[in-house]
Amino acid sequence: MPSSKITMEPLRTILRMELANGCNNTTVIGGLDKYLSNWFRENSHCMKPPEVIKSFNLGESGYASLDSARRKEWILAVSDWLDRYEKSAVQKPPGQKSRSSGAEKPTEYGVDSPVTIIKGVKTGIAPKLHNLGIDTVRDLLYFFPRRYIDYSNRKSIAELRADMIPGEEGTILATIWESNVVKLGKKKGTDITVGDKTGIARAVWFNQPFLARVFHTNDTILMTGKVTVYKGQIVFESPEWELVNAEDMVQGNLLIPVYPLTSGIYPRQMRNLVKRAINDWLGGISEFLPDDVRTRNEFPGIGRAIYWMHYPNDQEQLATARRRLAFDELFLIQLGMLRKKRNWQTGRTGHSFGPDMKIIREFLKSLPFSLTNDQKKVLSDILADMKKSHAMSRLLQGDVGSGKTVIAITALLAAAISGYQGALMAPTEILAEQHYINVCKLFSGLCASQQSDGNICHFLDVLGSDISFALLTGRLTEKEKNLVQKHIEQGEVDIAIGTHALIQKGVEFKNLGLAVVDEQHRFGVTQRSALRRKGFNPHILVMTATPIPRTLALTLYGDLDISVIEHLPPGRQTIKTRWFRPELRERAYEFIRNQIKEGYQAFIICPLIEESDNIEARAAVAEFKRLSKDIFPEFTLGLLHGKMSSDEKDDIMSQFRNGEMDILVSTPVVEVGIDVPNATVMLIEGAERFGLAQLHQFRGRVGRGEAQSYCLLLSDVSDEGSERLKWMEEINDGFVLAEKDLELRGPGEFFGTRQSGLPDLRVAKLSDVQLITLAREEAIALHDRDSNLKEEQKIALVRELSRVWPTSGEWS
Repeated sequence: MPSSKITMEPLRTILRMELANGCNNTTVIGGLDKYLSNWFRENSHCMKPPEVIKSFNLGESGYASLDSARRKEWILAVSDWLDRYEKSAVQKPPGQKSRSSGAEKPTEYGVDSPVTIIKGVKTGIAPKLHNLGIDTVRDLLYFFPRRYIDYSNRKSIAELRADMIPGEEGTILATIWESNVVKLGKKKGTDITVGDKTGIARAVWFNQPFLARVFHTNDTILMTGKVTVYKGQIVFESPEWELVNAEDMVQGNLLIPVYPLTSGIYPRQMRNLVKRAINDWLGGISEFLPDDVRTRNEFPGIGRAIYWMHYPNDQEQLATARRRLAFDELFLIQLGMLRKKRNWQTGRTGHSFGPDMKIIREFLKSLPFSLTNDQKKVLSDILADMKKSHAMSRLLQGDVGSGKTVIAITALLAAAISGYQGALMAPTEILAEQHYINVCKLFSGLCASQQSDGNICHFLDVLGSDISFALLTGRLTEKEKNLVQKHIEQGEVDIAIGTHALIQKGVEFKNLGLAVVDEQHRFGVTQRSALRRKGFNPHILVMTATPIPRTLALTLYGDLDISVIEHLPPGRQTIKTRWFRPELRERAYEFIRNQIKEGYQAFIICPLIEESDNIEARAAVAEFKRLSKDIFPEFTLGLLHGKMSSDEKDDIMSQFRNGEMDILVSTPVVEVGIDVPNATVMLIEGAERFGLAQLHQFRGRVGRGEAQSYCLLLSDVSDEGSERLKWMEEINDGFVLAEKDLELRGPGEFFGTRQSGLPDLRVAKLSDVQLITLAREEAIALHDRDSNLKEEQKIALVRELSRVWPTSGEWS
């Protein structure tokens, strides 16, 4: 039963916007007359008696025919009527009880109201929409098609028959006459007969008998696919299809939107819901881009862009809408990042370090190698940052083996000799322990004496200073943890090295001045922030050995200064990489056998822990058993995977590092931080299942010593996949591979999961260098001109920024 209340707020919003736009009839797509027509239709059941309609009288020619002055008078008159209607609706007769339900519309609402406010969205549908990320009206308006059915090139059946070349694709719009389950070969399938005014055709789908229940007589179907002729009749073989109706084909639009779906929601239903939201609520989306930005870049208005994304007339219109909406996302991210950086550095007194540079120089001189020019430049930038009174926020990128760790250790030393504490947080216990061991080795030759107290190591008289290091990981006993935490809190530990255990409740620093996060992409924003909050405005250095293309870094880390170690240290060998097809598997095994006989060790990486019926890939557990028994019975093998306990993993890695194992069979858990100089071979099963950046990380686990090292890629892939593996054979530069990886797979797969703490990207692609650069330039220009966005015309932009970057969210 239709509601007895007029849906006023969408109309109110549109009238306000139209007035603000100078009554130029551009507030809604197609003009106000078209919107009013729909509005009257939706509310005609409660617009009685007829005198009410007189308030909306526009004459026969409509709003478009009025001059601006008469348009303004009309808007004011209707607004006045709406006010009076609302007051009369609120005044109920004495004794009448107010009814309420979950679907009742609130008095004040907008596009951020629950999606249930939209007509047709019942309480049973809402949870299904939630599965698609749709909770509000705004979410539905921004729920863009995943693709479009282009029927601009469709033909009649007669035209298709006349022009057809068997095997080529064709598109028709036809009516279903009948639909049947038939036997196609040895299995059942679906066969339908369709027709238009010019002829008859058939379509068949193999192994999909359920489709016969989906297709009904007199349904209109749009089909695109390969066409053949069978017994003189045109036949589509397993075409793409979509059931459509007249409403789907918005006048002038030749692209039908196809939306992502979930169980219980169907294509036509979703299109109807989106269409209803656009008709009634699109006017509630406020324009927030500054006029000069929009004019300079020839962007359409926000309402028009959203409408075109759902109902483009052609590909050019779609591209224009996408460009505007993608820019919006990137622009808001850049502004948010700039604001984060400003908030972090402005008005907050940080720690200004004044380290004794003589100690720094002596430490560097004691190293068994000399810093490269890249390393010297990066270290100089970091030390200069730490001398400033506001906190450093810097990202250090460097390929595997480029020497990032020694830079971090030097920075931590600078903090310690300046009277502050430092912390180094690593993503795994293996990597944390490795850092602790390496630090102790590097300092052992510099101090007069050394004392070890469990997980705390004291270096006495390091050129006049005593420096202590502590290791804090989850595998320590409660007693050991308490002891380390006590020394950290009392300031008796200068540099704490550990895992996320460093940010657990109970860990307090006396005077944290520098926090270093290693392999930072393994940590969420919240974890990095938690480490930062362990001190008062400490300097922050985040490091990654996963090369991040510059376009991605500018977007994800726009709040950080970026340093890059571009070149590997001299003498760092090139790892020889070769792709083996399955028929050459025995040759790969023989190569490993020869390397082990020469005294070296090998990794064998499997993509899965256990075998799966759904995925054809070697599993580590089964492969470990097979290799131990059938392939390498003469050698000692170990197994490492993520389901093992921390103690089990540490024990296996210690044995492998100490040379007690010849071959380590592992899942991708070894991707980061494992340093075994005696390992010279890395064999990767199912190499096509990994991205280029991840393959490069695996490859970086060998070549850590002086012996020539090798990476063997085992894969049986298509021509498309083979190009990626050929790049691995030819390219050793991680940054070049990362750019190609981003180009091929997109940012989501590049990282495996979306970077937490960043707004969602519905439209933008982080591989679009040009648009990212444009968004950054515009954001910087606006930020430099009006960093607080105080100008009156920026009010809508401030609201949008607050919505995208909520103040309760993480800004670090």
